[in-house]
Amino acid sequence: MKKIVSLFAAAILMCSAMVGCSSSNESVATDGSTSMNKVITSLAEAYQADTGVTVTYNATGSGAGIQAVLEGRCDIGLSSRDLKDEEKEKGLEGTTLALDGIAIIVNPANTVSDLDVEKIAKIYTGEIKNWKEVGGKDAEIVLIGREPGSGTRDGFESITDTKDKCQYRQELTSTGDVITTVGSNPDAIGYASLASVKDTVKAVTVGGVAPSEATIKDGTYVIQRPFVLVTNKDKALSDSAQKFFDYITSEAANKIITDSGVVPVK
Repeated sequence: MKKIVSLFAAAILMCSAMVGCSSSNESVATDGSTSMNKVITSLAEAYQADTGVTVTYNATGSGAGIQAVLEGRCDIGLSSRDLKDEEKEKGLEGTTLALDGIAIIVNPANTVSDLDVEKIAKIYTGEIKNWKEVGGKDAEIVLIGREPGSGTRDGFESITDTKDKCQYRQELTSTGDVITTVGSNPDAIGYASLASVKDTVKAVTVGGVAPSEATIKDGTYVIQRPFVLVTNKDKALSDSAQKFFDYITSEAANKIITDSGVVPVK
């Protein structure tokens, strides 16, 4: 019995001495934006099918993903906003993967179908409080948004010039939660990544322009932001992480990115 155990232990040591025993043991860790769920998951699945390399995704929000890169807890951070100057000064580098529209969403029962940026800003700052003021029914507007540190919130507030002015009823921690909440409340309004919008909510047009791949690409849909890959320029990626990074930023990945509902930059 002792001989069998010794042989088994030796086999484990021999396997450990080899490079991961096999390529299937290689992995890449990503962390960050919940809005990037669909695109990063699709890219990860395609890459794993081709290479056997596992790509993990931790949906924590843009701010948390950026912090994870700083602390060395992941290979690639995911941010749905550009890096701030102070983050770049800490050695972080951002590479834009794609462009995403931030859809302004209401409940499907809401008769309001178009809002311009000025009205959206007035709604979120509390200047417009009732749907009847913008052509809807007589009901108080329920403001749904994201939590501080969210890239979607940062993008929305920057474009609408409402930073630190929004009168949120609820501040939720994921894109999915915003969509679920708006879909269950006929008086609610929210914002969410276009790539994540489902038929449980309705995306209104903004200044007469519907969010789509074409209108995001030509800039006519104005509420849009980048999807950014965050790395530490002072620390080289592992071989596995670098190969995944090179793959998802190549033209070969464009169809997957487009099918995920966002616009590739290459």
